[in-house]
Amino acid sequence: MNRSLLERFNHAVSGIIIAFRTERNFKIHYTIAILVILLSLFFDFSRIEFLLLLFSISLVIVSEMINTAIERTIDLITQDYHPLARLVKDVSAGAVLISAMNSIIVGYLLFFDRLSSFGELLLFKIRRSSIHLTFIALFIVILLTIALKAKFYRGRGTHFQGGFVSGHCAIAFCIATIISFLAENILISTFALGLALLVAESRIEARIHSLLEVVLGALLGIIIGILVFQGLG
Repeated sequence: MNRSLLERFNHAVSGIIIAFRTERNFKIHYTIAILVILLSLFFDFSRIEFLLLLFSISLVIVSEMINTAIERTIDLITQDYHPLARLVKDVSAGAVLISAMNSIIVGYLLFFDRLSSFGELLLFKIRRSSIHLTFIALFIVILLTIALKAKFYRGRGTHFQGGFVSGHCAIAFCIATIISFLAENILISTFALGLALLVAESRIEARIHSLLEVVLGALLGIIIGILVFQGLG
């Protein structure tokens, strides 16, 4: 991968993690986002409905991050009260409020009727949707990896490379677990596990992660894969 592109990814992930570590509202929105995505597993959403749900969640998180960046920039420029600075902060906070209200409306429209007849949900349809479950499992792994990196950041390495848990291993072993459930073939499962182990070995060989961090990443990926496919599959 181009070095400059990798650095851009690293800076972007660092921004998410810093916001998660320092901003209480961002932590709340991030946690709610994970819970809503988990809840969506139990509902027979169409692709358009699921896309609207993801867009609403992303809009709230992006708005919160932009609001944080604006507030920090103003604080950097001046520590004294100024009506224009107050106006800018209020406007950026208003943008977050609008995006949050939009997400509430979307959530109400998507969930209310289904929640009111929860006992009649066709859970078996979701269970048979391997593509949907795969996407959800990987998305949860990525979200939890970022949260764990933010929570237990030790100041070593970068947020995109290194950290408390290996994101590459988490994704690789989650994919290997999913392949094992879908293929139901010992040979294919062995090949998938072998590829995941190669990913783990490469992270240790490159001295990006320690053995413990690689093991934690592998366990995270395996556990999420099992929970999603064994619990709902």
